[in-house]
Amino acid sequence: MRTSLRASLLALTLLSGLAACSTGGGDTTGAAGGTYTIWDPYPQYDDSSAWVKLIGKCGTDAGVTVKRTGYDTSDLTNKALLAAQQTDSPDVLIVDNPVVSTLAEAGVLTTTDDTGLDTSAIDKNLIAAGQTGGKSYGIPIGANTLALYYNKAVLTAAGVDIATVKDWASLTAALGKVKAAGKKGITFSAIGTEEGSFQFLPWFWGAGANLTEIDSPAGLAARQLWTDWLRSGYAPNSVIGNTQTTSWQEFATGDYAFAENGTWQLANAKKAGFDYGIIPIPAKAGGTAPAPTGGEFVSVPVQRDSGRYPTTKKLVECLTNTDNSLTTVTTLSYIAPTAAVRDKQVAANPELKVWVEAVKAAKGRTSDNLGTKYPKISQQLWTSVQAALSGAK
Repeated sequence: MRTSLRASLLALTLLSGLAACSTGGGDTTGAAGGTYTIWDPYPQYDDSSAWVKLIGKCGTDAGVTVKRTGYDTSDLTNKALLAAQQTDSPDVLIVDNPVVSTLAEAGVLTTTDDTGLDTSAIDKNLIAAGQTGGKSYGIPIGANTLALYYNKAVLTAAGVDIATVKDWASLTAALGKVKAAGKKGITFSAIGTEEGSFQFLPWFWGAGANLTEIDSPAGLAARQLWTDWLRSGYAPNSVIGNTQTTSWQEFATGDYAFAENGTWQLANAKKAGFDYGIIPIPAKAGGTAPAPTGGEFVSVPVQRDSGRYPTTKKLVECLTNTDNSLTTVTTLSYIAPTAAVRDKQVAANPELKVWVEAVKAAKGRTSDNLGTKYPKISQQLWTSVQAALSGAK
């Protein structure tokens, strides 16, 4: 197991900078007696937040004291592996979904069958991000994904009706009209990290490509789409180094017609000072392209004392049940993993409807039993895209 854990630590270096993640830190103490530990990647939330109050309530309901620590995402996964080596894991570990398979294959996590957690109400495409070898290793706390934000004034000035943007050809035609009108077309993140792969995947999958054959004609067509946009001046050269944050900052200037970005930018969109709209990312031939799912899984690490699992199960169920899920996904700006809670979200905020549709079509990066192969494939993907966009190869 320790050899496997060391290999997993190396694999995790390829997953640093995962899309839509948080930052923070804490301690590495394990649980003992009547105290149960929860590690999460949300250090931005303090004791006064709805999230931490919910954790406390779940502990009270289960009759235990909960010690919660928020870590930076990269710190969290590394600390989880080290804690497992020391047989000192937390009782509940909330971890970014691409890392679940790495931790699972290293023997760090229990399966939902082991703990008796019910996942039947969760959408299959979302639970798949936490599966490997046909087994599930946690429950998604929520999901985010990508779509296209657009500036209504820029499109109106260019004579573009957003209703006509339904596939790659119509989107490219719209970008041509925007450029001709003296405005800027589209901005996105193509940086040479996981963020670049995350943003490229909707176009890659939308072309019908598969991650087990990234140089297929469909995969090359997606890469050519982005390359043509740069060469035509429809997208700026800055996308080569853009993170999702700097890409958003470009869109926020009000000069761009479109920006590929995520659910987490909704609050910033409301502050942008111009009218905006959101559409799903179109597939090559039309329809909604599968975008990658972001978000975390609530998982249960392996414990020396199996007698802790029944109480841990109560904590996980409390954090993810229908009543509390709405609070959680609202706090974290996620789309719920179950239809019942998503309906409540849209009823409260109709603007989320487009995101619900995007999440329904979304796909886990480690799905299709890729598991720990995904980080290696992703590195090849972003390296190829970077080389093409820069003209290096």
